[in-house]
Amino acid sequence: MSLGRKIVFGLSLLAAFAIAPAAASAQYWQCAPFARQISGIALYGNAAGWWDQAEGRYDRGHTPQLGAVLVLKAHKSMRVGHVAMVSQIVSDREIKVTHANWSLINGARGQVERDVTVVDTSAAGDWSEVRVWYAPSNGLGLTSYPAAGFIYPSRDDAAAPMQMASLETAAIAYAAN
Repeated sequence: MSLGRKIVFGLSLLAAFAIAPAAASAQYWQCAPFARQISGIALYGNAAGWWDQAEGRYDRGHTPQLGAVLVLKAHKSMRVGHVAMVSQIVSDREIKVTHANWSLINGARGQVERDVTVVDTSAAGDWSEVRVWYAPSNGLGLTSYPAAGFIYPSRDDAAAPMQMASLETAAIAYAAN
């Protein structure tokens, strides 16, 4: 698939969430397939395995970037880890992510959440430990999760992440062509 088609696909998927959030929540999503589709990062399997799979295929690091995928390591009750795409950078210790299957929403798992707060709680400020917004408590969760870091999309393989308002405009423009 060409880069242009991947960008259009990613934009269309995210625009669908921006335009019709009720329809988006009707589908059950796991975090890894959802992150793959919205970021364009072509990794598979459990989220905890993405960090090792990315070695040699994608740049990795410990600084958030728009469109990068944050990888949380397996941890206690989160045995397969978690992945989420960075949708906004708020400060050097706070980001927003778009992800799936984190919070219970209306009593159901598998829901998509947009622009959810994630805070770096590591002592060194290196994003090796984070707390994530949890909808049922209407605040940051109580657990600090170990993070492997960020996987950065490559120019050849990634859908270009954009702010949600821009996604709706792009989807409308694409539909008109």
